[in-house]
Amino acid sequence: MRETMKKISIAALIIAIGAWTPFVPAAQAAATEASAEATAAAPVKLRWEIVRNEVAGQGGRTKARLSVTALRGQPLPAKGWSLYFNCMDGLVTGALPGNLVLEQVVGGSLFRVRPAAGFKGLPAGRSLNIDYYYPNLAIKMARAPVGPYFVFDAAPDVAYAIADFQQQLPTRAEQLKRPADKHALVTTQDVFHRNARADVLPASALPPIFPTPLELRTGAGRVQLARAPQVIAGPGLQNETAAARALFARYLPQQGDANRAPVPLRLRIAAVGGQSSPEAYELTINSDDGINITGNTAAGVARGLQSLHDLLPLPSQAAPIDLPELEVTDAPRFAYRGFQLDVARNFQPKAVVLKTLDLMAAYKLNKLHFHITDDEGWRLEIAGLPELTTIGAVRGHSTKEGVRLPPTYGSGPRADDPHGSGYYTRADYIEILRYAAARHIEVIPEIEMPGHARAAVKAMEARYHRMQAAGEQGAAKYLLNDFDDRSVYKSPQEYTDHVINPGLESSYVFIEQVVAQIAALHREAGVPLKTMHMGGDELPHGAWEQSPVSRALMQKEKLTSTADLWDYFYNRVDGILRKHGMFASGWEEMGARRSAQEGAQQLPNPRFTQRGFSLYVWNNTPGNEDFAYRLANAGYDIVLAPVTNMYLDMAANGNPEEPGVNWGAYVELDTVYDFKPLAMTSAGLTEAGRRHIRGIEATLFSETIRDASRLDYLMMPRLLAVAERAWAADPAWAQESDATRAAALHRAAWSGFVNVLGQRVLPRLDLERGDVAYRIAPPGMVVEGGKVLVNHVLPGLTLRYTTDGTLPTVQSKPVTGPITAKGVIQAAAFDRTGRAGLVARIVNR
Repeated sequence: MRETMKKISIAALIIAIGAWTPFVPAAQAAATEASAEATAAAPVKLRWEIVRNEVAGQGGRTKARLSVTALRGQPLPAKGWSLYFNCMDGLVTGALPGNLVLEQVVGGSLFRVRPAAGFKGLPAGRSLNIDYYYPNLAIKMARAPVGPYFVFDAAPDVAYAIADFQQQLPTRAEQLKRPADKHALVTTQDVFHRNARADVLPASALPPIFPTPLELRTGAGRVQLARAPQVIAGPGLQNETAAARALFARYLPQQGDANRAPVPLRLRIAAVGGQSSPEAYELTINSDDGINITGNTAAGVARGLQSLHDLLPLPSQAAPIDLPELEVTDAPRFAYRGFQLDVARNFQPKAVVLKTLDLMAAYKLNKLHFHITDDEGWRLEIAGLPELTTIGAVRGHSTKEGVRLPPTYGSGPRADDPHGSGYYTRADYIEILRYAAARHIEVIPEIEMPGHARAAVKAMEARYHRMQAAGEQGAAKYLLNDFDDRSVYKSPQEYTDHVINPGLESSYVFIEQVVAQIAALHREAGVPLKTMHMGGDELPHGAWEQSPVSRALMQKEKLTSTADLWDYFYNRVDGILRKHGMFASGWEEMGARRSAQEGAQQLPNPRFTQRGFSLYVWNNTPGNEDFAYRLANAGYDIVLAPVTNMYLDMAANGNPEEPGVNWGAYVELDTVYDFKPLAMTSAGLTEAGRRHIRGIEATLFSETIRDASRLDYLMMPRLLAVAERAWAADPAWAQESDATRAAALHRAAWSGFVNVLGQRVLPRLDLERGDVAYRIAPPGMVVEGGKVLVNHVLPGLTLRYTTDGTLPTVQSKPVTGPITAKGVIQAAAFDRTGRAGLVARIVNR
């Protein structure tokens, strides 16, 4: 799912015309974060850059440099210090030039540089270049070191965060060298031609409701609202009644024109003709009967209210409101329309989760897959197991075992870092559940196992040692690891000690306690838990093989391989969930038959096909494109979450400054939009298999997310394409076999989608919320006939440009047509709040 060590190859392309200007200077961002973490003045400042990419065939390696400068008055001694930092994906460790050593401190992303014998020290004010290698090509800035800090041997538990830390974007030819493949740099000209695949539409031609409804019939008249409508609601619609009143309170006074009766807005639960989905609804607006929303359930009424919201003018437009006469019959294509939020790798506060739920509800998404545990953090308070949060939810520097988890993903040395450390109390979680339920969103918590469990493993190990030292009974009750295990393995995240051992009965006692406590929280919130996501991904080959307790269990149960042990483990997990009235969900590996040969094609596991497992299939990389369909054909329920289309932590493109990772794909807005969930493959999806496709989910892992603005940037507006693909019926272009006809249908549909986003959906988000820092892509630019042509992927955003070398601002000239000025032209798009997007640059000679 997150195989960050894949070999990557890229094309050599150095741009003289059409380079990007970074949207946030990397140096500024790094310095800002580090300064907040500093416990005292660090004795050095730090610079990082790529020296060169060394390409070999379709792969290669990258040479990088850390430049350490000893601050004036503070020389660096010849021994007795270490420079720590996190670096995703691993480095080539060992001796370095200049009598230095690079070491991996623990499994994971924490490394350090320390002096070896012969190092002479560094005088104050002088700089030292530390050159090292990445084993693969470092294409994205996500692989730059983050969270650096300094420690002296004389005081090993005192860490000094390095506030003055700059990361230099690669710009030189040797830094950007790449083999010819999909990782080529993207120019402003490339963007222009990509944007040109859509037409600019007038406001009158925009689709009126988003996502695209099933059926919409427009009438000839209009219904005018001079005051807030009178909400008349049937039973069971308290939340919807409040939402309707709050909606119109933004736009219209309650009293308004006293000489005109308010238009009725009737909400009711009743059968929607021809539609069985609980979220189906009918919306009618006409001058004779006012506004009526009927839903199969309260959820259907809520979705209908959101469609009514779409029909209202933008908040900046004056009252009264004229609504078109229309009739809408609507229902979602998929019952499961999900978004996975990872708060384990980097924590996000409760307010960010609630904001995410608001966005999901606005675009008719209905499942929050809540990734609350992983190797790097356990984020939920569990009664009876305080160590899960006192240790497993805290990251920071320490030389003592069992105190906290190590710094990861740039969290730095401080234990109070707000993203490295943090968890939800029981009260927080209940509030999140109730907030989601009021918006008809199901929260599906994920407890990662048996891999990706280091936070839990280390927390329970610390519990064991504390109780043993105190002579307390039951020290091993929840222990998750076998101290005599000599298995040799390494996860894609470089961990060698992060796996729950299935040979320990205490592992199942732990799982039972966690499941029972989370189920109790859901009951207390009034939203009983139907399923839990029980992980299952990326168990490294070699795990369990040399564990005495696992071997003993295999002998007792007559299991012949660790693949059989896997089945035993998930048979027990399934039994725990069933005892609590739940079915099991998990990543695709949970229903896959593991091969003894690493990298071999996975096969559907016949053992669990009748258990009702719901599998989330992420791996559609080469060789696995049809695995989701093969699992569905075998009888598993499937949620499609393919890395190449739905992983929102993937960068939009291969340009170094574009945030995100790239181990699986690059994911632009149209990459998500163009996903065909039920496209036939060579293996084919049977009719029975088709019925097992529950829906689709976008996934956002948080390795690179240190603040809410980066979360917004990676999530939006790509989540809008997820919403369209999950709710709207299969588009005509996806069903058309004639290539020419399919292309024409696609252009028309894509044009409607990007225009409604740029002209209405995102402007409404700006004007009603103003707190979503979604990605504003750079404009496309080309020179034709001595003039610069400028376009944008989202028609409707304001484009502004400069010709004097300064970056565009809200005071810069708007782009109203071809630009005739000569020299360096810089352009950017702006949202309704005046926020600028990425800047594009081109030379008109």
